Amino acid sequence: MAVAEQGGRKLAGAVSINVSRTLALADLKSALAAGWADYRAAPQFGLFFAGIYVAAGLALAWALVTQAAVAWLVPAAAGFPLLAPFCAVGLYDVSRRREAGLPLPWGGVLASLKGRGDEQILSMGVIIFVAFGFWLMIAHAIFAIFQSGSGTDSLEFLFSSTGIAMLIFGSVVGALMALGFYAVTVVSLPMLVDRDVDFMTAIITSLSCMRANARLLLIWAVLIAATLFVAMLPAFLGLLVALPVLGHATWHLYRRLVA
Repeated sequence: MAVAEQGGRKLAGAVSINVSRTLALADLKSALAAGWADYRAAPQFGLFFAGIYVAAGLALAWALVTQAAVAWLVPAAAGFPLLAPFCAVGLYDVSRRREAGLPLPWGGVLASLKGRGDEQILSMGVIIFVAFGFWLMIAHAIFAIFQSGSGTDSLEFLFSSTGIAMLIFGSVVGALMALGFYAVTVVSLPMLVDRDVDFMTAIITSLSCMRANARLLLIWAVLIAATLFVAMLPAFLGLLVALPVLGHATWHLYRRLVA
C-alpha cells in the first residue's frame, strides 16, 4: 500500500481503502448481536460514556426549562443525537480491544478520545459540535418565522395548527441535515480509532461506504434514530443501554464495511 506521510500522518487520497459493497440485513443483525455482547462483557464503559451523555442531556433540558427557553427545547432535543457519535469514540476502542484480545484498562480506553496522538478525532469533534450549533440556529430561525404574528407563547404555539406544521417542516429539514451528518460520521469516527489516517480520508471513506451500501445504511440510520428517540423519552435513561449497544454495534458494522 503506497502511503504519503506528513508528520507521521497518512495523507487523504494516499491510502487505497477497500469498501465492501455486499452489506446485507444479516450484517446489521450480527452487528447488533456483537454490540450487545460487548456491552454485557464490559458494561462499566458503556454506562460511563452513556452516563456523561445522559447527564449532559438532562442538564441542557433543565437549563432551557428554567430559563423559560422552550423555543430552544424542541430543536435541542431533536439535534442532541448528533452528538452521540463523538460520545461513542471510547466505545469503539472497547470493541476494538475486545476483538483483538487486548486488555481494557481505563487509561487506555480514555486515551482513545485523543486519537493517535494527533488532532484528527478532535477535528471531527469540532465538526460535530459546529453541526449541532448550526442545527440549533436553523431550527430557531424556523421557529421564529412560523411563530411571528401568532400572538401566543412558545408552549401554546407548539400545539397550534401552525406549530404542528412548523414541527413537520422542521423535522424534514432536520432529517436531511442529520442524514448528511450521518453519512460523514458513520464510518469516519471508528476508522480514526482503528487506523492511522487523517480525518479527510476517514470522511471520504465514510461517504464511499454510504454510496456503496445506501439501502442498508439508511435502514441502520433509521434504526439508530428511532432507538435513540425512544430511549430519550424516559428522562434519557434508556440511553444508558441504547447508546452503548449502538456504539459497539457501529464498530462491528464498520469492520464489515472497510477491509
